[in-house]
Amino acid sequence: MEDADNDVVMSGGHHDQAEAPATNGVGHGENSGQGFNDLSNDGTSSMGDSEDELLEQSGYPLAFKRRGLLPTGCCYDDRMKLHANADFGPNPHHPEDPARIEEIMKTFKKAGLVYTGSEADLVDIVSTSPTRYMWRIAAREATQDEILLVHKPSHFFWVEQLSTMPTHELRVLSKEKDQGRDSLYVGSMTYEASLISAGGAIETCKAVVNGTVKNAFAIIRPPGHHAEWDTPMGFCLFNNVPIATRICQQEYPDLCRKVLILDWDVHHGNGIQNIFYEDPNVLYISLHVYQDGSFYPGKPDNPMTPDGGPEHCGAGPGLGKNINIPWHDQGMGDGEYLAAFQKIVMPIANEFNPDLVIISAGFDAAAGDELGGCFVTPACYAHMTHMLMSLAGGKVAVCLEGGYNLHAISNSALAVARTLMGEPPPKMEMPKLNKDAAKLLAKVQAYQAPFWDCMRPGIVDVQDIQNAGGVRLHDVIRLAQRQRLSEKHGMIPLFIQRETLFKTFENQVLVTQDLHNAKRIIVLIHDPLDAHNTWMADGVSQYIDWAVRKGFGVVDVNVPHYITHPEDVDPFTPRADERALQAQIQELICYIWDNYLQISEHHEDIFLIGVGSAYLGVKVLLINRDCKSHISGVVNFVTGNLRPVKSDIDENLSSWYKENSRIYVANDHACWSDPDLNRKVNKRRFGAVLRSPATGLSGMMKEHAQEAQEWILNRVGEEAGDTTEEEKAA
Repeated sequence: MEDADNDVVMSGGHHDQAEAPATNGVGHGENSGQGFNDLSNDGTSSMGDSEDELLEQSGYPLAFKRRGLLPTGCCYDDRMKLHANADFGPNPHHPEDPARIEEIMKTFKKAGLVYTGSEADLVDIVSTSPTRYMWRIAAREATQDEILLVHKPSHFFWVEQLSTMPTHELRVLSKEKDQGRDSLYVGSMTYEASLISAGGAIETCKAVVNGTVKNAFAIIRPPGHHAEWDTPMGFCLFNNVPIATRICQQEYPDLCRKVLILDWDVHHGNGIQNIFYEDPNVLYISLHVYQDGSFYPGKPDNPMTPDGGPEHCGAGPGLGKNINIPWHDQGMGDGEYLAAFQKIVMPIANEFNPDLVIISAGFDAAAGDELGGCFVTPACYAHMTHMLMSLAGGKVAVCLEGGYNLHAISNSALAVARTLMGEPPPKMEMPKLNKDAAKLLAKVQAYQAPFWDCMRPGIVDVQDIQNAGGVRLHDVIRLAQRQRLSEKHGMIPLFIQRETLFKTFENQVLVTQDLHNAKRIIVLIHDPLDAHNTWMADGVSQYIDWAVRKGFGVVDVNVPHYITHPEDVDPFTPRADERALQAQIQELICYIWDNYLQISEHHEDIFLIGVGSAYLGVKVLLINRDCKSHISGVVNFVTGNLRPVKSDIDENLSSWYKENSRIYVANDHACWSDPDLNRKVNKRRFGAVLRSPATGLSGMMKEHAQEAQEWILNRVGEEAGDTTEEEKAA
């Protein structure tokens, strides 16, 4: 057989190889391989050389290894293409096609990840740029003993006898659906290809564990994750990843005790799940389409079919070490997969703290794969890989599983390989999360909460509570405030005609009646105050009571630490980050200003009172609207971040803010003990900063109530002791 392509794969920056000659496909000579894995299990070659000697002979300088400049490995062997459909009829095509691995390798070469120049230049390249290309990890045939670490002897012999069967029997066998051997074809070279696929996974994982390479990608087939311990299934003969896992644990007990297997193939890896279901040292996480058990490999009418539902969490000593994230339907994409990683995969993986990460990398969830019907992009695969590289000291081995669209599988694999080689994942927009997928993630969290500390915060069945009419506590508090203010002052909710804000801030903005005719307005912007256990000190009420007595119209804007959305299903929700909070407040405050405050001809004096973190609303209004000529003063109460008010458009805004504000800052704020901060807060853009003798927000508001109220009245030309007609009537 002609050696069409005898390339060496090294590791590193593919962008440096723009001049490399392109290749025309992958020749059958690829099986020779060059690199590190002529080593025996004890670190010596068949010639008796030590590992260090062999590395030096291969041209890889030991100095680079010792300094951590390790390459990314790549395992490939043309002989795996010999496993082909035995039915040589008019339409012999099968989704699990030999072209799958060929196309990936070809894409790696075209992208410059693979060295395609002459071997004469190889030593110089390795000695100066060890991470420039991927480094070849030679595949080999797995031994019978290695296979039997995972599989039943009768299963091994069943695959072995395929190599001696006549073609017509192979054709019949490929069409049989009994004994669980559905979705499977076999040929005369299936046995040899399966041994090489398993051996490639073994050598790839061993090279990562023993530090020969920093991480690696095994381009192997046939895939393995459906193969059970006693039978082939779903295009799979031997289960490659479990075999490699057991070998690494056996040969490197001090380096590889705990293994994380992350399976992002669109189909559930039933074989891997069942093999390790009671193993406490292997954490198996699978993201897959489930469809209530009807999506392959599930069959509702077959009780023997393994289940990939979220309730299957392991058994015995392995309880909690099996995690299924089973999508309710096809159509999942970047938003769902990244959310699963952020909410479930990475928190649990960090708590497990593995010694090795193996990715069962099926790319049939990729956009364009007709069998998977999902929409995961290459950028998303890159980000998921990058997150997993933060585990196990970066020891990540990627082993190919499914994926049947040649364009999708090669581009997705390329994104993963580039990330392994150190290229940052591309920037991507975070899509919205499917509501049913969000509910599923909450359900998975609840199932895993008994086994993982990171899954326990706030675990409740949110759906059940919502169905029973339950609401979040901050909404209950606001409803109680609304009822009290309505009964006492006739205040009503302000209707917000904005689709993105209406439900979000329902009941959160209350106003006095006849607001549009009021000459003097106080706008209170605050968050829920000092809630602890079952007590709440509401310092805002005294200011509303006083303002109404003095004849002010009142706009009471309550900004929760987290703004409730109808689709919320997470039992525990952290506070919104600064950017998200600012965007929500800015839209709301500017809407109120544009539609209720600015347009009235009656308003002569408008005062802003900002309380707590929500006083951010004062800042965004002053910066985003030319409103200072309508505002008579600003009073803020601050325990957290001090916010500067400065505009690139209005150079006088900071000076105006200094002259027309009183910024009460808690006595224990860091700005009073830090000289540098103390100097900063005296600048104009922070307003007229005053140190309060009190600490908490409610204490500060009570402490300065009379002082702040007198300051407001003086600015409208009224003495503190004067009594308005409205106050007399009250």
